[in-house]
Amino acid sequence: MIGKYLNLIQRIGVNSNLPEDIAFNLAQIIATITLLILSFALFYLGKYLIVKIVGNIIKKSENKYDDYLLNYNFGTRMAFLIPIYMVRAYIEMTAPEFTAFDNFIIILTKVCEIITYIGIIMSLVDSFQAMYNTRDVSKTRPIKGVVQVIKIILVIACILLVIAAFTQRDIKTILLGLGTLSAILMLVFKDSILGFVGGIQLTTNDMVRIGDWIVKGDADGNVIDIGLTTVKVQNWDNTISTIPTYSLVTDPFTNWRGMSDSGGRRIARSVIIDADTVKFCTPEMLQRFKKYQLVAKYITDTENDIAEFNEENGIDTSSLVNGRRQTNIGIFRAYLVQYLMNNPNVNKDMTVLVRQQNPVETGIPIQIYCFSKNKDWVPYEAIQSDIFDHIFAVIPEFDLRVYQKPSSYSIENAMNGLKARRD
Repeated sequence: MIGKYLNLIQRIGVNSNLPEDIAFNLAQIIATITLLILSFALFYLGKYLIVKIVGNIIKKSENKYDDYLLNYNFGTRMAFLIPIYMVRAYIEMTAPEFTAFDNFIIILTKVCEIITYIGIIMSLVDSFQAMYNTRDVSKTRPIKGVVQVIKIILVIACILLVIAAFTQRDIKTILLGLGTLSAILMLVFKDSILGFVGGIQLTTNDMVRIGDWIVKGDADGNVIDIGLTTVKVQNWDNTISTIPTYSLVTDPFTNWRGMSDSGGRRIARSVIIDADTVKFCTPEMLQRFKKYQLVAKYITDTENDIAEFNEENGIDTSSLVNGRRQTNIGIFRAYLVQYLMNNPNVNKDMTVLVRQQNPVETGIPIQIYCFSKNKDWVPYEAIQSDIFDHIFAVIPEFDLRVYQKPSSYSIENAMNGLKARRD
């Protein structure tokens, strides 16, 4: 078939008064160009059949996994094999006199074949990763780092095979020649190797998952990507921090996943009470405090227990320093405990604590330690704020005062009061 086509073109050239050898060479060039045009025409035809017709059938099927092959150009890369094999099969027939040219084209088709097959394998790897990422296990066992390592290996293999094809040497010879460059390669791919090892450790030990809230240095936000050499964190201000993968293994960091998986998010905040306002409760104060429903029973029970203790021990209660007495700050702490226990937003199955911390120069810290049922940031902050809104508002009801450094307004009021007294 090709021979007849060559003879036809050669006869046309001879009939056009061209020398026979020139006519034959011209016929070879035209036949080669025709082969290339026909090969790429078949490529586009094959691509159309695979991508359009077969693709539409795949998209209509219930199985969604084969859709990923189309999304990652599997069909297009398969279609590239058509012109490669066609050119290699017929190039020697279309240009029998151009031996060197034929050999170069055959080598070139081998190189294209290697690159195409590597591309097909990468499409399969990308498709598998995309399918894997649709499963819940991908959040706890991400494979992006492993996939990137596989791609690096494929690229290295492709380069070696291409070199072997161009030099027409055995791959073993190429590998032996590269042995002397191993130290340089180790230096070049140091971060990739460290990242790969670090990624395996992160995955195996379940240290970091996609979506985890981590804090490391300036990075404070959710993990959005775990790669071969880097982990990307979207901070709460929507900036992106990039952390070397291996640094999460070698350096400490905080992962808030334990909080997310637990029954609540911790509230641990203190309010500073002015020490000058702490005092023993008088009978009038106790009667007033008993009107507060949350501590009425506590006050009554405590008063009975104190009276019994003082009577048994013969305490002279005429002096305030003798025996046991209730204080306004103690009743305030009891009130806060009951307030938290009755708050529907506080998890009662976890620690609920109101404690007095070491006094400081600004007063007496009273710490509220409990856990919010809602762990999302915005609702959590609202719950915490509501709790302390109530605490700040209720403190004066116990004849206590929050410590606050004097402001220009309070100093001005004090000066005006002093001036009024003088007048």
